[in-house]
Amino acid sequence: MPYMHIHTNVVVEDESSFLKRCSSTAAEALGKPEAYVMINLSHGHPMMFAGSEEPLAYIELKSLGMPGHATAELSATLCRMLEEGLGIAPGRVYIEFSGPERHMWGWDGGTF
Repeated sequence: MPYMHIHTNVVVEDESSFLKRCSSTAAEALGKPEAYVMINLSHGHPMMFAGSEEPLAYIELKSLGMPGHATAELSATLCRMLEEGLGIAPGRVYIEFSGPERHMWGWDGGTF
């Protein structure tokens, strides 16, 4: 179900705590059980945005039934999470939302 991959040039000192915050934030924002949420964190990598290496992030958020009407609210929630947790300004964040069809999402030897 929900999968979030966060790419950032910021080094995350307490990975476990940050991952837990991301997982609960994604579950709550999407209205999905946290038991199905998967988070991937790629941090401390060289990245540039707008000609600057200041703190930045790129998020891929995929979920079955992605609510297209709610992506602006999701964007605000995720940007707030990154600003509070990593000090990344919202204007330095790109987010890619996608909602695959149920038969295109595998799990437990089958699909949803």
